[in-house]
Amino acid sequence: MMVIMVVKTLIAAMLISFVSWLSGKKIALAGFLTALPVTTLLALAFSQAEWGDAKQSVEFAKSIFLAIPVSLLFFIPFLLAGKLNLSFWSCYVTGILLLGIGYFIHQYITKLF
Repeated sequence: MMVIMVVKTLIAAMLISFVSWLSGKKIALAGFLTALPVTTLLALAFSQAEWGDAKQSVEFAKSIFLAIPVSLLFFIPFLLAGKLNLSFWSCYVTGILLLGIGYFIHQYITKLF
């Protein structure tokens, strides 16, 4: 069990490290790769492999699908940064606060489906 967790962590860490490194070389490609649902693909496969419960995996996928538009709240401060003269860290912190609000929106929406 512990080996599986370590392997999953290493795979995810390598992916994040690669995209972070790539952002310094080819920002458009790094942005595209980051926007891909690679994390979702990994998380769904890992969850199914670990728990073997198809119904749970389908519910997990539905929750992710509903969370995607809500998670875009994080980027709103970055879109307004130029207009409002916001620093990176103020955008980042505000984005995280908006994600906190988004969590409650997600909880409400998932109860409808």
